[in-house]
Amino acid sequence: MSRSLPYRPSAGVALISRVGEVFIGRRARSREATLVAGHEWQMPQGGIDEGEAPYAAALRELYEETSVRSVSLIAEAPDWLSYDLPEDAGNRWRSRYRGQTQKWFLLRFEGDDAEIDIRHPGGGAHKPEFDAWRWEAFARLPELVVPFKRAVYEKVVAQFGPLAKPA
Repeated sequence: MSRSLPYRPSAGVALISRVGEVFIGRRARSREATLVAGHEWQMPQGGIDEGEAPYAAALRELYEETSVRSVSLIAEAPDWLSYDLPEDAGNRWRSRYRGQTQKWFLLRFEGDDAEIDIRHPGGGAHKPEFDAWRWEAFARLPELVVPFKRAVYEKVVAQFGPLAKPA
């Protein structure tokens, strides 16, 4: 991966349940996904469109991946967090970006679990990115994600962990 390439701007969501657990989705297998057995899980995240504010992108990505709209903002990470893609990453934007720089948001899920629809996300307008989901202990996130994202997830846990309390 060329160090001269820019980072792709993106937004991520740590979605906390009423009992203080975080939503994680298992990445669906595709030709683009870089999956490592046992580390297929991640929080909702995705690219920021041209001219789009990071928080608006976070809400849009959350809806496009989970159909969730019933949320309230708890916190925004103070800094952008970045990771580089590994050389062997199969990805459609690998030749344009070296990795992603992400703005993370901690949101409280205010709805019922029935609102979460990963099979027909975004009201059925988007291709599913996850093939399974669950609520998980916040501290376990770094061990569940692909290794190249682990440092970012460790920072997200450190920043948001103390705020991820039961409602």
